[in-house]
Amino acid sequence: MANRVQALKRVRETERRTAFNRFARTRLRNQIRALRRALAAKDHGDLKTLMSSTFSQIDKAARKGQIKAGSAARYKSRLHKRVKVALGDTAK
Repeated sequence: MANRVQALKRVRETERRTAFNRFARTRLRNQIRALRRALAAKDHGDLKTLMSSTFSQIDKAARKGQIKAGSAARYKSRLHKRVKVALGDTAK
């Protein structure tokens, strides 16, 4: 256990940041899961708006350091590939 005032403050800050980052990553995973479910359900009604909001959330998480930039790029690439196939936009 920390003894110094500054060390105690750092413990409090770390707990606060950890809780917020966990919440943000969970929200991101739920958003990605919603897009994947829409793709699996063949529900192509608002697929583009769902994709843009998901990409926005992925970018925000990468910018804030909650996920790495490479992970964000990988998520976006794979999701976009699946959306293109679902919408029939497979032209080269």
